[in-house]
Amino acid sequence: MKTGFIGLGNVGGKLAGSLLRGAVPLKVHDLDADLVAAFVARGAGDGGDPVRMMQDCDIVITCLPSPAASAAVVAKMLPHMGPGKTWIEMSTTDAGEVQRLGAEVMARGGTVADCPVSGGCHRADTGNISIYAGCDRATFERILPLLTIMGRKILHTGDLGSASVLKVMTNYLATANLLTLCEALTVMKAAGMDLGITSDAIAISSGNSFVHETESQLILSGTRDVNFTMDLVQKDIGLFQKLADLHGVPLEISPLIIDIMSDGQRRFGERAQSDRIIERLEEATGLDITAPGFPDRLVDTEPEEIGAEVAARR
Repeated sequence: MKTGFIGLGNVGGKLAGSLLRGAVPLKVHDLDADLVAAFVARGAGDGGDPVRMMQDCDIVITCLPSPAASAAVVAKMLPHMGPGKTWIEMSTTDAGEVQRLGAEVMARGGTVADCPVSGGCHRADTGNISIYAGCDRATFERILPLLTIMGRKILHTGDLGSASVLKVMTNYLATANLLTLCEALTVMKAAGMDLGITSDAIAISSGNSFVHETESQLILSGTRDVNFTMDLVQKDIGLFQKLADLHGVPLEISPLIIDIMSDGQRRFGERAQSDRIIERLEEATGLDITAPGFPDRLVDTEPEEIGAEVAARR
């Protein structure tokens, strides 16, 4: 299948890179011409613009920073969608919005799936990230070969929009865990504990988590560059809060998380790296929450391999 990829940023560029390594016939598009040129140099085609992408490709994948960006791109592609054309939304977006746009695609005879990813940029870079897929079963089976090139574990979550609901939930949990880890590390430092030993203690305990195994490492090394910015965090946790409000769930922790991240943005910049949120506590305490022996960047050491569907409990 001729495949197009729109959005070559921190995540999208890595997903598109996996398709290129997997010998998928690929055209790419991004507002940054340098990113497109780099992919063309590696063997991809220059897609030109969203209209040409949808005209020339069987499947067009979008991985964009906001629901508004996705809506603008889909509006350009929509007149050229029809039978045999598929739109895959890999952005983290609003479920209602992807369902609204998806209905327009399907009304023209096209197919659509929302396929957000989870697992960090370092695993997206090796094709070992996890992918949720929300769509009908026939569409899922048609796009599964592409998904298994980009990801290791593929979960069919149900109807269109279901994957986006689950994705904002997982990002909410990751953000909550990041903030509690920041507090835990700071209290341990204040109590005189060695932060290297503290990290090891967390890693072998019931307090361990994916966030500790990734973001804590970059906090302690001092690099604090996880390739995920505070504006993206705010988008995701805001979508989770919107979902709670829509269904009348009175959350207590979520509003506090939003306030903390908003304060981080005021202090360090709208697009500061998310793990710089530790610096609020460093400023408040005068403590240095770093330790020797931690990596400057995250690297996925698992070998790249073709993914497979995860058997869901239904």
